[in-house]
Amino acid sequence: MGPLIPDIISGEFNFMIALIVGIGFGFALEQGGFASTKKLVGLFYGYDFTVLRVFFTAGITAMVGVIVLNHLNMLDVSIIYINPTFLWSALVGGAIMGVGFIIGGFCPGTSACAAATGRVDGWAFLLGGIIGIFAFGEGFPLWKDLYLAENWGPVLMNEQFGLSREAFGIIMIMVAAGAFVMTQIIENKVNGKETRWFKPVIIKNAIIVATPVLLVIMVMITPNRTEVMNSRIDAKIAAGECNPEMMDADKLAYELMNQYYKYNVIDVRSPEEFAAFHIPTAINIPLEDMSEHANLDIVLQNIKTNVFYGANIYQSQRACMVSKYFGKSDNFALKLTANEFNKQYFQLGQINFEGSKSEVDLLKFRKEAGEKLTEIGESVANLDKPVEKKETRVKGGCS
Repeated sequence: MGPLIPDIISGEFNFMIALIVGIGFGFALEQGGFASTKKLVGLFYGYDFTVLRVFFTAGITAMVGVIVLNHLNMLDVSIIYINPTFLWSALVGGAIMGVGFIIGGFCPGTSACAAATGRVDGWAFLLGGIIGIFAFGEGFPLWKDLYLAENWGPVLMNEQFGLSREAFGIIMIMVAAGAFVMTQIIENKVNGKETRWFKPVIIKNAIIVATPVLLVIMVMITPNRTEVMNSRIDAKIAAGECNPEMMDADKLAYELMNQYYKYNVIDVRSPEEFAAFHIPTAINIPLEDMSEHANLDIVLQNIKTNVFYGANIYQSQRACMVSKYFGKSDNFALKLTANEFNKQYFQLGQINFEGSKSEVDLLKFRKEAGEKLTEIGESVANLDKPVEKKETRVKGGCS
């Protein structure tokens, strides 16, 4: 239901909305005549290509919607699950379904629609589907090797052809338009009708095709939300307006030692750099990934104060600006880089007592802070570990 859930509609209503949409979809199928086998099999005999037009229209609409919503950062396509492609399973399964479609006159979805209207052939098809599922599950060891053969993983057609998502989208829109024209000609010929193209119809269809094409082209030529954000931040930096509030490292160490739960320490370096060293209790959100929805949920929370640090001061300052851009004002950039913090608190070595009292006291504090922060980091890490269950022998009872 993205992007409606959870940003617009609460997650608790997810299944309720799905039920309403499902009922609406079934109603639309029935009203479109998809509960009739005569309408459905017309695709294979050439007298009615409504099924092809509906499927193409649904696919193109969904595709353009994904492209536009991703461009507006309202949908994160990186978390969309792509079914892995098992080549032989797809070929054999597609052939079986095609034969079943021709013989039975339904696909699984339309059979449910027909059954809901009380059609006996719909119920018969559903029963056959249930029997087929049971037979497949029980006999799975026999065709397991065929089922799992040629695993290509999650395949995206635009990547296979070396095209961008937008370029492939325009090609598919034009393919759909061509298919609509060709099927109309074939349908009229089979039904003994003359194919005539009137000017108003041509104009209407041209507008219908041009609309999704223009939407995709707009996506291609306009910057997305992240690019707009970066350009505005760059403009502020160039104008000297980038002045995020800085936090002294000793101040951060003191706060973490006494009330670490009030601070959201965010390491904006790469995962590899974070794994090599990070401030205890810190979480890793690479700077280039901060604008993703899942990460913004962490950055924009209202309970804790954000403290950003990175491989250089520029990274932490820019992270502050990104957070502020999206509405979080309670941010700090650490004055030290990650390596400088590591040397100052965790690689001190022996303390030289020959300096002034204030210098010695500062070194003692940093030494203690390094040890204390290490303990806190280990304690916090242990909270995420599963509880180990030990089996014990119960003593007592009658002997």
